[in-house]
Amino acid sequence: MTRRKKLGIIVYAPALVREDGRTLEIVQGMEQALPGLRMAWEVSENGRPIALPQRDTWLVGRTKDGEFPLVCNGDERSPITVYGLQTSAPHAPGGQQPLLDVHAKLPLDAVVISAAVEMLERIAEGARAFWGHATPGEAALDIAYQTAPTLEGPPSPRRGLPALKLFEHIRSPEIPAYLGWLNYWSAAAARAIGFPDPARDSELLSRARRTATGGWLVQLTDTPLDLDNPAHLDALKQAYERFPEVGGRSAP
Repeated sequence: MTRRKKLGIIVYAPALVREDGRTLEIVQGMEQALPGLRMAWEVSENGRPIALPQRDTWLVGRTKDGEFPLVCNGDERSPITVYGLQTSAPHAPGGQQPLLDVHAKLPLDAVVISAAVEMLERIAEGARAFWGHATPGEAALDIAYQTAPTLEGPPSPRRGLPALKLFEHIRSPEIPAYLGWLNYWSAAAARAIGFPDPARDSELLSRARRTATGGWLVQLTDTPLDLDNPAHLDALKQAYERFPEVGGRSAP
């Protein structure tokens, strides 16, 4: 059976508090981004969807300990899921405050690709995120090697990509830890990495737009990032060269 390709979306935001309304904003935002989507099922222990007739009440009530549970679209053939985890303060950038990590996964099909920018925007702005990204699963695996330590010690990135620092070694939560296909940078994150510079960012600005809160959505390639494509790999490498702050590579 052919394995279906996935689009992963992750955003990093200030930690949730109990019954935090942002949880509902994230899920409702996903529904607004993709017409016909309804995220009103939880998943049983054996992996089967269970309908949530009072989804909004259930979701807000289950938001606790800085996390929220997985909800999905109830379609086992083409699942869409989202959940929230917490990164504790000692393991978060800056070491001063915990983070909310929102994880969504969608099928990488034409409908999702056409809605991907708005989907990332809705999730990120609903979470009040510092930064985030949307990236196909295969490219995301290569990107993960930029921070994954080896048995010998430091990371050993694939494809000539730069090694990046672990989250806890990055000085501020506003500094993106890595890049993806579609990148969300809050106004604070954009300032932290020096974007935009009209003299240097004309190509990126041609595939970028502002958000309602003053953040930016920046698309590295016209089609979903495929690092087997030399042009896509070059685009990712050039973006890392342009933004040395990403991944904590520049000196404080």
